[in-house]
Amino acid sequence: MSHTKFIVRKVAVLGAGVMGAQIAAHLVNAKVPTLLFDLPAKEGDKNAIALKAIDGLKKLKPSPLAAADLAQYIQPANYDDDLSLLKDCDLVIEAIAERMDWKGDLYRKVAPHLGAHTIFATNTSGLSINALAASCPEDVRARFCGVHFFNPPRYMHLVEIIPCLGSDATMLDNLERFLVTTLGKGVVRAKDTPNFVANRIGVFSMLATIANAEKFGIRFDVVDDLTGPRLGRPKSATFRTADVVGLDTFAHVVKTMQDTLPNDPWHALFKSPEWLQKLIAAGALGAKTKLGIYKKDGKKMFVLDPLKGEYVGAGEKGDDAVKDILKIADPAEKFRKLRASSHPQAQFLWACFRDVFHYIGFHLGDIAHCARDVDFAIRWGFGWSVGPFETWQAAGWQQVAQWIDEEVKAGKALASANLPAWVLESDRAGVHFAQGSYDAAGARLLGRSTLDVYQRQLAPAKLLGEATAPLGETVFENDGVRAFTTGDDILVVSFKTKAHTIGPDVLEGLNQAINIAEARFKGLVLWQTEEPFSAGADLQSMLPAFMMGDWDSIDGIVNRFQATSMRLRYSQIPTVAATQGYAFGGGCEFVMHCDRVVAALESYIGLVEVGVGLLPGGGGCKEFALRASQEARGDVLAALKDYFMAIATAKVATSALEAQEIGFLRKSDCVVFNAYELLYVAKQQALTLAEAGYRPPLKIKCFAVAGRSGAASIKGQLVNMLEGHFISEHDFTIASLIADVMTGGDLEAGTEVDEQWILDLERKAFMQLLKNSKTQDRIANMLTTGKPLRN
Repeated sequence: MSHTKFIVRKVAVLGAGVMGAQIAAHLVNAKVPTLLFDLPAKEGDKNAIALKAIDGLKKLKPSPLAAADLAQYIQPANYDDDLSLLKDCDLVIEAIAERMDWKGDLYRKVAPHLGAHTIFATNTSGLSINALAASCPEDVRARFCGVHFFNPPRYMHLVEIIPCLGSDATMLDNLERFLVTTLGKGVVRAKDTPNFVANRIGVFSMLATIANAEKFGIRFDVVDDLTGPRLGRPKSATFRTADVVGLDTFAHVVKTMQDTLPNDPWHALFKSPEWLQKLIAAGALGAKTKLGIYKKDGKKMFVLDPLKGEYVGAGEKGDDAVKDILKIADPAEKFRKLRASSHPQAQFLWACFRDVFHYIGFHLGDIAHCARDVDFAIRWGFGWSVGPFETWQAAGWQQVAQWIDEEVKAGKALASANLPAWVLESDRAGVHFAQGSYDAAGARLLGRSTLDVYQRQLAPAKLLGEATAPLGETVFENDGVRAFTTGDDILVVSFKTKAHTIGPDVLEGLNQAINIAEARFKGLVLWQTEEPFSAGADLQSMLPAFMMGDWDSIDGIVNRFQATSMRLRYSQIPTVAATQGYAFGGGCEFVMHCDRVVAALESYIGLVEVGVGLLPGGGGCKEFALRASQEARGDVLAALKDYFMAIATAKVATSALEAQEIGFLRKSDCVVFNAYELLYVAKQQALTLAEAGYRPPLKIKCFAVAGRSGAASIKGQLVNMLEGHFISEHDFTIASLIADVMTGGDLEAGTEVDEQWILDLERKAFMQLLKNSKTQDRIANMLTTGKPLRN
């Protein structure tokens, strides 16, 4: 570590608009004390504007705050009274409206108040960083750069760092370290070109889609059906995304392209269509005004028909023949069929891909440092599962390049610019290789960043064309799990099942891995190669036994499940669960039984068995009964009630911090903001426990339960809910059984039991529900539709 440690003690955000307030929210999620500035209010409390924005954060869905009480750590401020506070900030982020003149005025106002080492950054989505730097005094320019967050900042992984000509290299590295580890972001360093990398290409893609939809006569709702998840893109697809972003914001970014890219061969495309201008003029700005390209009337959805200039019923889907082409797994065949089809929807899709490929091929040299930056920017900033260059390369670089070249020359593309020579090289296989990604300006391959913070990413974001060998060295593998080591004394276990569900193979494999770890390793980490952590028990694998009424074999599986949870707790080595995404049901139960959890902030944890008409049968009821007893100050029932409600209502924590509040995670568990650092941190935790002379906890001989009087008290409330029609008869049956199990069954209040006592009750109740026809209906419905049935 040659550099001085960069410590961020406090950050200020200038501008309490949508982005500013949400950036402030994510900073306090990460325990960074934050000031939120805005203009002084004309009357009353001078901080009224910032206060209103902070209050607004609590109402937004999905929540920008990872825990409800975090808003109090954002300190409201105004430019009249509080500029002196900026000297103590290590980073100041400007996030006011996208106007050069307003930003310049603000810079001149705040610059004298910045500390000598304060980093000053702008969250502009497309204005020139060098032009903005000119409004800063000379001595601030070395500490000035662009830091462009994507909306919503808590959930979008991308942040673009855009240096100005004088930006100090060490400052940029320090900022990147902070963004990657503290805020959990994926950083792309961009050039100072209009709209930078993600918006330049992402917005071009939307404009090309709009233009081709008009050319081929495709309705907006059909476009959204075809350009969403079917292409590995967000559900909001194209037009709904514009509504969500705000039609005015979208038009603004387009206007920036129109004004600042006069020589772009696609310049004619950079204008808002007439129908869009009309919507904006009428104040229909999308989701924020509840009216845009789409409108909702009661339960019915309507969509704009630009030709008629009026709304028509929405919900039309793409043609089956075209959807079948999109299902083809082999990209080369899929593109060949799309291009060869005479169906307008297929021609439309091919045209959209062709125009984006044409654009990124033509502009790679001037927009980005290499092709990897383009793909990550679009994946992390626009939510595509595969980047545009990766898509092209997977479909066969040369064939696609040849098609684009032919169609450009035939005047079929949106612009007549020829592809650059490098694209058409006769031996080119693509842009991503094991040695690096293509940099068109330097005609070379660039490797990944060597910044120290990336050494913590043992399994960084994958990119097509890079080496894809599985991580580490396999120690043991069966159909359910792979156990491997990355050259230290920790055994890492990953599940191989779909959604990482837990069936007999996983139970078998995990037990075998614990045996191996006890014999040869210092610790064991449960970590999945991608989200989710686990969707819970594999009900599908129980189906045959279920159909045949082979209850003994299912009882055996549940017994094995419980025993595996208990082994995670009492084995001779420390066990650490590393979670991200969903950890439901049995997955949550495994998490609750490990010695330590390292949870990515975006971990959604819950005991959700009630949704399929069951109760937690892998130790979840027991664990909450035990924790309630340990926390109770004399009154076990009082401590138990919230835990009971969490199970009975299938409550899911919407962040790792909320999971700590509900009790799925302990306060001592670690929360990590960058999911790519999970494995590194989890292994360090396991090693730390081992180095501290780990011994398994002593088996708990006895703990007090709330008994039948506790169960009666809970059931009294359930009766009220049933009579008020808040829950169904079957919900009442399930919840009553959960109450019986969690209070220890037919015993006096305060009776002491051991863990096995509750585990046995739990298993018996689980089997009882499994034999109930209403539960069987719920399970069947979940397996066929993926949705819970309320019966």
